Amino acid sequence: MLEKFKEYLFKEKRVSEHTLTAYAKDLSDFLTFSNLKSGEIEEVTHHIVRAWVVDLVAKGISNKSVNRKLSSLRTFFRWLVKEGVLTKNPMLKVQGPKVEKRIPAFLKKEDLSANQSSQLEIDNVTAVMVELFYQTGIRLSELINLKQIDVSMESIKVLGKRNKERIIPISSNLNKILFEYTEETKQLNETPFVFCTSKGKKLYPKFVYRKINKYLSTVTSLSKKSPHILRHTFATHMLNNGAGLEVLKELLGHSNLSATQIYTHNSFDEINKIYKQAHPRG
Repeated sequence: MLEKFKEYLFKEKRVSEHTLTAYAKDLSDFLTFSNLKSGEIEEVTHHIVRAWVVDLVAKGISNKSVNRKLSSLRTFFRWLVKEGVLTKNPMLKVQGPKVEKRIPAFLKKEDLSANQSSQLEIDNVTAVMVELFYQTGIRLSELINLKQIDVSMESIKVLGKRNKERIIPISSNLNKILFEYTEETKQLNETPFVFCTSKGKKLYPKFVYRKINKYLSTVTSLSKKSPHILRHTFATHMLNNGAGLEVLKELLGHSNLSATQIYTHNSFDEINKIYKQAHPRG
């Protein structure tokens, strides 16, 4: 049953391997807790699911992580009903714990200024990755999987979540940076991807995270220093400079506008500051 579900996720929902692994682990953990086998899934009730939630919270699992695990179960049980395996969905009577919405952290413009970057001793690959993250807002996985053939004079084509393609405009400056970088690494790069290791192999997530984390440690005091901070920074700076939510949604590759609206909080802070400076009674 689980193998058929994974096949459905991969072929029809087109989820990534990372997401597929997460779904499989969540379902495995739930079945272990409920002491049921996949063939006994019809015995699952909302009471069992709620008990699992209580157990997860008691173990110190964050509300956000608990809700992610419940999302895996919801997708699984919806599929079971669709396939006719179950007539009732036990998840309809299950609510996840409330999650406090956090305002995404972001860098200030001066933290990423050209003068600031030129004064830092950072290697070329880090410098190029920082510019690409900041100027396009792409995800870590999208950067790793970016192919040379997907880079043109005015845009890049990235493969986002659920294998959804999108085109992102790039500046002439970024195009020049990418061109010069690929020219330098052409002999080394044995892969079709833009970025590679010193051995000519495709980059891996920890490599990128480590490089960006080291760089951000030199320019900001933010507690989080992951590549995703640069994505948040891209989105916030775009909104603060007049970009509309619909446009930003497409650039970020969000499936719905609610995911993009979290950045309006940061944008309001900027608007509020300008209002107080500009209005006579501000």
